[in-house]
Amino acid sequence: MASRPIAPPPRPLSPHLTIWKWRVHMAVSIVHRVTGHALAFGAVVIFAWWLAALASGPTYYRLFQDIVFSPLGVVVGFGLTWSMFQHMGSGIRHFIMDSGEGFDLVTSRRMALATFAFSAISTLAFWAFILLGRGY
Repeated sequence: MASRPIAPPPRPLSPHLTIWKWRVHMAVSIVHRVTGHALAFGAVVIFAWWLAALASGPTYYRLFQDIVFSPLGVVVGFGLTWSMFQHMGSGIRHFIMDSGEGFDLVTSRRMALATFAFSAISTLAFWAFILLGRGY
């Protein structure tokens, strides 16, 4: 009597996050995707809201301005600004790597860390200019 061969257990098709050691390169890649989505969503929502408030008249536009310039609005603006600078720094990193440079581990790690430093410094400088440079 012939028996069927026992199939080996199914192997995973790709390594799981628990197998890989977490590195800054992975974080930059994930943050790049998240910031891109946040920028796209935030820009669409705020722009549509601005247009709707503008079309609705001065009362609604004043409400829009009051909310955007409130402390919560400034926090959202700060977050979107950080997202923009982080996404831009990561995009420059990808552009350099697409040219064939920066693939060794030390350079790749330094460039990944540089994106976080660039985004933090640029965001703080931008908001210092906005908040302190008003002159009134």
